[in-house]
This record gives sequence, structure tokens and C-alpha cells, in this order.
Amino acid sequence: MGVCALFWKDFGSNMLIDIAIAQAVGAGFSGAQANLQANLQANLQANLQASAEATAQATAQTMTLFHAVVIGLVQGLTEFLPISSTAHVKVVPVMLGWGDPGVSFTAVIQLGSVAAILWYFWSDLSSVTMNFLKAATHGRFSTPEFRLGLGILLGTLPIVVMGLFIKLFVPGYDSSVVRSTAAIAITSIVMAILLGIAEKVGRRKRDFSKLGLNDGVIVGLAQALALIPGVSRSGSTLTAGLFSGLKRESAARFSFLLGMPAILLSGLVSLTDVVGADSAVGLVPLMGGLLAAVVSSYLAIAWLIEFLKNHSTWVFVWYRLAFGAVILGAIALDILENV
Repeated sequence: MGVCALFWKDFGSNMLIDIAIAQAVGAGFSGAQANLQANLQANLQANLQASAEATAQATAQTMTLFHAVVIGLVQGLTEFLPISSTAHVKVVPVMLGWGDPGVSFTAVIQLGSVAAILWYFWSDLSSVTMNFLKAATHGRFSTPEFRLGLGILLGTLPIVVMGLFIKLFVPGYDSSVVRSTAAIAITSIVMAILLGIAEKVGRRKRDFSKLGLNDGVIVGLAQALALIPGVSRSGSTLTAGLFSGLKRESAARFSFLLGMPAILLSGLVSLTDVVGADSAVGLVPLMGGLLAAVVSSYLAIAWLIEFLKNHSTWVFVWYRLAFGAVILGAIALDILENV
């Protein structure tokens, strides 16, 4: 019995030692595995960031005058149509093999669209501004002129605040998954459905003279959605205007006026990135893209205003549905890269 007890005592001690050693080894392996996984994740993130920067740099280096003019035409023609200029300015160059022109270049050539708004709506802008200042000076805060001007100012705040928040606190947003080709296609389809619903249920009884403070706030909140690529600033604001009971032409006109401050601020903020010393986009391509955007934007505004006087928005609904479906199909068939 004494020998057996001694044997089991020694055997138990050895087992405890083996278990302790195994646990220590296992802990070591777990620590090593965790460190390896952390290193792999860090390296992957660094490689993705370097790849994105290299792609943007390569795109900028190959920005020719012809490329810039084509992109400017696409920007101008699609900025004020409810089909998303951001989606087309990214997808069209990618399909042509030019790569993504980048967020900064896209924002700067939108200044051409601002110039087109000033050109086409100068009388409206002058009237709204003068009437707003006159009403504010004389304390007539209940007049339609004051409410319209204040509505435009308040309607600009949501997209400005959200834009600043994203720029300051969401690093890498411009290269995130929400700006991928597939995400843009899905967003285009969703916004097409919403525009179709607004076309169906909107009463379309109020004209431009009946605009007020509430319209500025509601349409302004919808405008902030345009920070999501593929939403379409004009599309979201036109949709909100139709839901609010505005006539199509009035909703489009208000959308253009409301969008001018937001587009102007976005372009000016990005201007330093494009014309900076380390930018590879030359002055000539930049000016060519801006000029093309001015002309095409003016033509798009004039055409859309006249079109919506006698036609519905269903053509844009079907176009956006087809646009999104074609992109998703091309990605699924490996015809188009999801970048």
C-alpha cells in the first residue's frame, strides 16, 4: 500500500507538472497567435491605404485635358438631374479605364455647376436676397420672402454640419466601402424607388411662391443624404419636395437654389487639395474640366426646368434602376471592378 501510494503521489505530481507546462505552452502559442493576427491586420490596413494612395496618385498623374473635359461634361450633365453626379463621375472614368478621378477633383469641378446656377438663376437669386434683406431690415419676419430666404439658410446647415463631422471625425470616408461601385449601384436603386413613391403620392399643388421655412428644413435634411455617394443631391431634394406637395418644376427650382451654398463650400474646401504643390492635376486640365462643367450644367438646368413643366420624373426612376442593375451585373460578371 505504501509503494502504491508513493507511486500515485509521484504520478499525480508529474501530471500536474505536465498540465502546467501544457498550459504555459498553450498560453505562449495563444499570445503568439494574437500578436501574429494583430500584425497581419496592421499590415493589411497599411497595404490597403498605400494602395488607395497609389491609385489616387496614378489617377492624378494621368489626368489629361481630354479626361478632364469629359469628366466635366459628365459632372455638369448629371449634377442637376436626379441621377447622382457622384456616381457617374466615378463610374464613367472607371469604365473607360481612367480610374477614379478622386473626391477632391470631383468637388472642385462642381464649382462649374455653381457658376451655371448663378448664370441661369441670377434674377431669382437677386430677388430672394434683396427681399430677404429688406424684410429682415424692416422686421417683417412673417413675410413669404423672409421665410424663403431663412429656409434656404437653414436648409444649408444639415449638409454643412454633417460634412464637417465626416471630414473631422471619419477618416478614410472618401475611400470607404460606401464609395465603392457596388454601394453606389445599390444606393441608386434605393433612391429610384423613393423617387417613384414620391411621384405616386405627392400632391404637387404648391408652386414656388408658396415655399416657406418648413420646406427649407425638410428639403435641407434630404440634401444632407447626398453625402452618401450615389444618393444624388438633386434627386434627394426633388424627392423631398414632391413628398412635401411641391409641383415638379418648383421642387427642381428650389433644389437648385438650395444646392448652391453646399456645392460652393464643398468645392472651395477641396480646391487647395487639387491646386496644391503636391497635386499632379495641371491647371489646364482643371480649367478645361471647370469650363465643360459650366456649359453642360447650364444646359442641364434649362432642359430639366422645361421638361418637368409637362413631364413626370418616371424616366429618371427607370434610368436609376437600370443604372444600378447594370453596374451590379457587370461586377458579378467581372466586367467592372468594384473599386
